[in-house]
Amino acid sequence: MFQGGKKGKKAAGEKGKGGKGAGRINGHHQENGMENMMLFEVVRLGRSAMQSVVDDWIESYKHDRDVALLDLINFFIQCSGCKGVVSGEMFRNMQNSEIIRRMTEEFDEDSGDYPLTICQYSIIYDEYMMDTVISLLTGLSDSQVRAFRHTSTLAAMKLMTALVNVALNLSINMDNTQRQYEAERNKIVAKRANDRLELLLQKRKELQENQDEIENMMNAIFKGVFVHRYRDAIAEIRAICIEEIGVWMKLYSDAFLNDSYLKYVGWTMHDKQGEVRLKCLTALQGLYYNRELNLQLCFTLLDSSKHWEYDVAVQAIKLLTLVLNTDEVLTPEDCESVYHLVYSAHRPVAIAAGEFLFKKLFSQREPEEEGAPKRRGRQSPNANLIKTTVFFFLESELHEHAAYLVDSLWECGAELLKDWECMISLLLDDPLPGEEALTDRQETALIEIMLCTVRQAAECHPPVGRGTGKRVMTAKEKKTQLDDRTRMTELFAVALPPLLAKYAVDAEKVTNLLQLPQYFDLEIYTTGRLEKHLESLLRQIREIVEKHTDTEVLEVCSKTYHALCNEEFTIFNRVDIARSQLLDELVDKFNRLLEDFLQEGEEADEDDAYQVLSTLKRITAFHNAHDLSGWDLFTSNFKLLNTGIENGDMPEQIVIHSLQCTHYVILWHLAKSSEGSSRKDDMVTLRKQMRAFCMMCQRYLTNVNTAVKEQAFTILCDLLLIFSHQMVSGGREHLEPLVYSPEDSLQSELLSFILNHVFIDQDDDTNSTDGQQDDEAVKIEALHKRRNLLAAYCKLIIYCVVDMKTGADIFKQYMRYYNDYGDIIKETMSKTRQIDKIQCAKTLILSLQQLFNEMLSELGHGFDRSSSSFCGIKELARRFSLTFGLDQVKTRDAIAMLHKDGIEFAFKDPSTHGDGGPPLNLAFLDILSEFSSKLMRQDKRTVHMYLERFMTFQMALQREDCWLPLISYRNSLQAGGDDDTMSVMSGYSSRGSSIRSKKIKPPAATAGTSAAKRKLPEEESSSSSEVWQQSMQTPVMLPSPHLTSTAMRDPKRGRDDSFMGVYPLPHDQQQPHQHPQHHQQTPQHHQTPMDYKYVCRRGTGLMEEDEEPIVEDVMMSSEGRMDDLNEGMDFDTMDIDLPPSKNRRERSELKPDYFDPASIMDESGSSV
Repeated sequence: MFQGGKKGKKAAGEKGKGGKGAGRINGHHQENGMENMMLFEVVRLGRSAMQSVVDDWIESYKHDRDVALLDLINFFIQCSGCKGVVSGEMFRNMQNSEIIRRMTEEFDEDSGDYPLTICQYSIIYDEYMMDTVISLLTGLSDSQVRAFRHTSTLAAMKLMTALVNVALNLSINMDNTQRQYEAERNKIVAKRANDRLELLLQKRKELQENQDEIENMMNAIFKGVFVHRYRDAIAEIRAICIEEIGVWMKLYSDAFLNDSYLKYVGWTMHDKQGEVRLKCLTALQGLYYNRELNLQLCFTLLDSSKHWEYDVAVQAIKLLTLVLNTDEVLTPEDCESVYHLVYSAHRPVAIAAGEFLFKKLFSQREPEEEGAPKRRGRQSPNANLIKTTVFFFLESELHEHAAYLVDSLWECGAELLKDWECMISLLLDDPLPGEEALTDRQETALIEIMLCTVRQAAECHPPVGRGTGKRVMTAKEKKTQLDDRTRMTELFAVALPPLLAKYAVDAEKVTNLLQLPQYFDLEIYTTGRLEKHLESLLRQIREIVEKHTDTEVLEVCSKTYHALCNEEFTIFNRVDIARSQLLDELVDKFNRLLEDFLQEGEEADEDDAYQVLSTLKRITAFHNAHDLSGWDLFTSNFKLLNTGIENGDMPEQIVIHSLQCTHYVILWHLAKSSEGSSRKDDMVTLRKQMRAFCMMCQRYLTNVNTAVKEQAFTILCDLLLIFSHQMVSGGREHLEPLVYSPEDSLQSELLSFILNHVFIDQDDDTNSTDGQQDDEAVKIEALHKRRNLLAAYCKLIIYCVVDMKTGADIFKQYMRYYNDYGDIIKETMSKTRQIDKIQCAKTLILSLQQLFNEMLSELGHGFDRSSSSFCGIKELARRFSLTFGLDQVKTRDAIAMLHKDGIEFAFKDPSTHGDGGPPLNLAFLDILSEFSSKLMRQDKRTVHMYLERFMTFQMALQREDCWLPLISYRNSLQAGGDDDTMSVMSGYSSRGSSIRSKKIKPPAATAGTSAAKRKLPEEESSSSSEVWQQSMQTPVMLPSPHLTSTAMRDPKRGRDDSFMGVYPLPHDQQQPHQHPQHHQQTPQHHQTPMDYKYVCRRGTGLMEEDEEPIVEDVMMSSEGRMDDLNEGMDFDTMDIDLPPSKNRRERSELKPDYFDPASIMDESGSSV
């Protein structure tokens, strides 16, 4: 407690009496006439330095231990507010318990005040002492000196702990006061003491004021010290913060035991230093031991971890599962908050929730009597548990996620879920006496769950969306998988035919049941002598095909035939014969019905059309999975489609399925040709059929029916992509005759379709009929369909099937339809940039020009540049600019071409008012200025010189508002370079001198500037020159000016510094970027160094993988001090609210703009 006395310090007094001067005699201080003053009085008066008091007491203890210790004992007694004094005789002759009893007798029981409480309720509220102390500690904790930071942090944290105790006491006193006030007020008027009511009101008001003061102090310490020092560079300081926050949570759990403070402990659990992680565990351990706090902690962790920490959620669920082993302390509402997590996409969370669910619902089993035969089927103990699973699945109202539920319960309840015998019995057998039969809805759910368990056992991997990649199975797992497949095949090979017979008319049940054979071990049919059951199965499938016209049922029948027709197994011939017989009958029936249908023409009735449609749907479904090339389906379908075009009265569904069937015919022919086994005649036939079918689809793009047009568009996009120049890659040069490039007319029709059917408002979508426009599900389905159409067309742009410039009509819709198609358009821009940066830039500027022209046609040339239309175009240009990223060298040519096209567009149309007026498109320069920041400094000068070629002398002198876009654009080009800070006059008059300056040989670079001016590689110089050489024609509106751009000179000559405009950089900023491809060939050349002064986070583009923003780790390490990210995060500096408020960080409902770096940093900060 006390430090040793200072060496060399002369004792202030001698043992016993006779000491002179200032000092202590018999443990009593003597100074300034104050003799025999006790230690408590010396400390209370505070006239002596504390260190001197401690040193004096140590010296006194060395001279006489008994007297000094007696003085210290009295110090503790008097600090407690006791008026009694322990005498020397009591100290020598009495035990500690007797002394305490004597002091207790002399204690003033009527007074609750003693030095510590007096401090709590007086000094700390004087708005002086605590403010000064907190301000000093906050300042010291931010010091660069470790000692100051360490000491002040410890003091501040301990002070915070003391304030938490005070706040807790105030909270208790307020509750007691409120209770007393309510009790007194509820008394009858005759017995009510008004004076006491006023006293209680006054006391409650005083306590509330004190609580507010404490809250302010705690907030000041938490925000000023804790949020900065809990990840200090020094591990000891971090440990202090985490240790104390654990104390706060335990002392005042109502205020501190929530996710707003637990997250600091969670983050620090990943600290590099073990002692800090130990403090985290110690802090949590104190909470776990308290049963009530443990439950509160578990649910707090569970609720908060759903958003930011899956691992914490797993551990919280496991803790709640352990709680189930003790008492029934969890309410049904508590359990429901865990139940729904079995459908979580994060598998560890789902498995933990599955264990919780299994232990809660399925732990109660019916005991089996010893020696009794094992009950099977619906009489087994699992029957009720399987029913419970079905009930839970139906009550969860997530009917499409049965696979997720099964996967969640698989690790803990595989034995139950693989009791297929019981499931089959529940479906086929009659209910027992007194047992309630399953409803139709419950039977459907049970069949779906049964299918999911079969799939899980056969494939041994989680469902789609939950997998973490393929995992290598152990030998034991492989054996279990083989055993399960054998057992399920033996069971369902026998049970599936009667199940199909029972539910043959129910499309949903049949669809799930028919998927079971896909997971069979087909060899069991032969080894188990189950051929008769196979025959029964094939009969049932045939009957289902004949009964149903639902596309989903027919497709699953086709897949089942495909799974059974495996040449590796001996059952192939048997199944192939059955399939061929079925297809023969279907094709013959279709040809017969189609001939009659086409002959009848307008006289055909609905029944004939239905027969043709149902047969065509069956053939189309089978053609998807089976090669029907042996039946000439192209001729009949093409004839049907041609008739539909000529007559225009063909039923919609017949046309849709005929298009799809013909599409399958083309693809199956191509598959054969790709194998190299087809003849030349077959290739010629395929080429003719493919081109004829493409023309047919193009004709159907103008059909009056929207569904037909969408089908034709989708198939046409697929065919154009498949038969593009990409098909000859990979050693398939023999397919080159099949390559088909769309004509301009077809490209135009495809683009028109997208603009008319995709970029429409939700209310304009006419696909929703029967008064269902307001149905949210219908709107979502319609949006999903439009997204697929847009994605199909964007693939044509990405793979260069259509001209990239057609993407301008897509890109210009980015802002307006960001919520619906923003991700698709952004990815398309990213891919096109990877293909051709220059062409992509030309496409972007073309989209802006189109929007500008549309605005002019709507508002006229005298529009207001503050209008929403113009601001929207400028904002879109800003978003486009951000996509170019930070690497200016990589995008140099693309940005140059963009500015070139923009300048030419701005000066393309002269003023209608003569030479004195601005060009009609001059305002476009205001939009173009958004890309000026992406120009390299030397290129800004070149662009500025190119701009001057279009300007007259009068233009340079104009200062009216209509010329502001030109002035603004020129200023944006002049920013960042000393040579560019020219006046308007000097900029125009410098044209002639620039040509002369080229002929003058530049002086030799001195040693001081040789490192500052560098040249680009020859390849980059020539490529940039080519960009500008394309623009050397004479402008339309001006006389031929003097050539001021050095890009016109001989391409063989490299650029000199007069062209490049390379600005010298400070010596410490010059970092040469060597080109790895040309470094050895031209070692004398270097790339121009990037000016890192202009590299900032705001320019980050998401389009290129090497330009992602870097998010620093949240933890401070001992290797270096990290900038505090908390300063920009509201949730790290939230107010402490007492009584506790459930403050949560509000989450925006709006989608972030992925082109906006501000949103990038917000997301990266919140995800840390």
